[in-house]
Amino acid sequence: MSDAIKVGFVPLSAAPRGILIVFCDDGLKVGPATAKALGGAGELVKRAAAAASFKGKSGAALDILAPEGLKAERLIVIGTGKASALKANDFLKFGGMAASKLKAGSASMVIMAELLDGAMTSEQAVAIASGLRLRVYKFDRYKTKKKDGEEGALRADVSLAVGDAASAKKAFASAGAIVDGVVIARDLVNEPPNVLYPEEFARRASLLRKLGVKVEVLDVKAMQKLGMGALLGVGQGSVRPSRTVIMRWDGGKKGEAPVAFVGKGVCFDTGGISIKPAGSMEDMKGDMGGAACVVGLMHALAARKAKVNVVGAIGLVENMPDGNAQRPGDIVTSMSGQTIEIINTDAEGRLVLADVLWYVAKKTKPKFMVDLATLTGAIVVALGTEHAGMFSNNDELADRLLTAGIESGEKVWRLPLGPEYDKLIDSQFADMKNTGGRHGGSITAAQFLQRFVDGTPWAHLDIAGTAMGAPKTDINQSWASGYGVRLLDRLVADHYERK
Repeated sequence: MSDAIKVGFVPLSAAPRGILIVFCDDGLKVGPATAKALGGAGELVKRAAAAASFKGKSGAALDILAPEGLKAERLIVIGTGKASALKANDFLKFGGMAASKLKAGSASMVIMAELLDGAMTSEQAVAIASGLRLRVYKFDRYKTKKKDGEEGALRADVSLAVGDAASAKKAFASAGAIVDGVVIARDLVNEPPNVLYPEEFARRASLLRKLGVKVEVLDVKAMQKLGMGALLGVGQGSVRPSRTVIMRWDGGKKGEAPVAFVGKGVCFDTGGISIKPAGSMEDMKGDMGGAACVVGLMHALAARKAKVNVVGAIGLVENMPDGNAQRPGDIVTSMSGQTIEIINTDAEGRLVLADVLWYVAKKTKPKFMVDLATLTGAIVVALGTEHAGMFSNNDELADRLLTAGIESGEKVWRLPLGPEYDKLIDSQFADMKNTGGRHGGSITAAQFLQRFVDGTPWAHLDIAGTAMGAPKTDINQSWASGYGVRLLDRLVADHYERK
């Protein structure tokens, strides 16, 4: 996996070069090693700060070109605000801010990973390094020419000056695997649908075998044998055959029940016969953001050799409106044996997940299942792009996801489930219908999914507002965010991984 930047770790005594980045608090005070590195330029910082009204607030930056008395070409001071208010996620943001100062071409940068009271911890320095890599991600592989104003390629050599270079380097080996997982998820979501269709998606997921992941690909014939009528009904209008991919990472104790993650992988969603409006339909190439997250997560866990047994499962389809497409009014039989009346063919993701959730629950008997899906526009109306919607039948799992969301910065917000909502998807012709109408649309979609978990502790994450098209942040300038990889890795590391 190629990177626009090369990140390394050096002692705090390293000589400044290229771009020098230092940190100060809200009183413009710096750590002792930073003060030594700045030397006489410390007074220059004070004068420049006064001229620019720079107060050292968290996230504010002061940029000084050709600083007198320093060998560095640029000096950038990033404010950390009050020390008592610093949060773990701030360091990820600081890394993104540092990366934003890099321009196209070759560059070198030294970052003094020090706070007022001394060297940052290895975890804090590694978070900065991760933020750097996440920020510089760019998906431009299909551009053959650069327009005026567009930046060219970046090749940067970044050194973080830390208190313990060996410790930071070791910690970054695991953190780097998580970043790689995010990058994989972003690449998958950003790919055009003529390139990434179910068979190609399955092929890319199969590359995880190189890391020791066991990968099984179910073709249409295998899914028919299993009775996956809900999933197959969605894909029957496409010339691209559907696939289900089951990935297993056995890093825990032999025979121990796995944890499981399930992703919706609608590689392109026209809405089928209930066709979507033309405006922004091109965005529906990202309707496989849940499956992309699961593949990225499996990469992260395998690459860092997580000590846990994990199952990742993704259902891959295209929802197209040809003469063989599923119709409103059709009734399909799911793998569970439950029948489903199709009210709207654009409520297709839940049909895909229904069969994959049942397969995972019955075949692998996991400790819990978390599914991720760009499932409903209603969740964007409810929560915007700051939180994914979370629904769960298990309070402990829900609480752990909430905590992991706060810690990772990939936030979730719990919404209700209940019998009053469940009855909205009852059908007079089948066991259920695939949509309960406009009111509470995200909730009734979750109620539908709950009918296929067979009592397994389960959480559903509706990531329609967070996986694609969300506003740019300090650590993501791409249309695809890779949302969920860091969240779920944190969930596993904090609560389920054998230490």
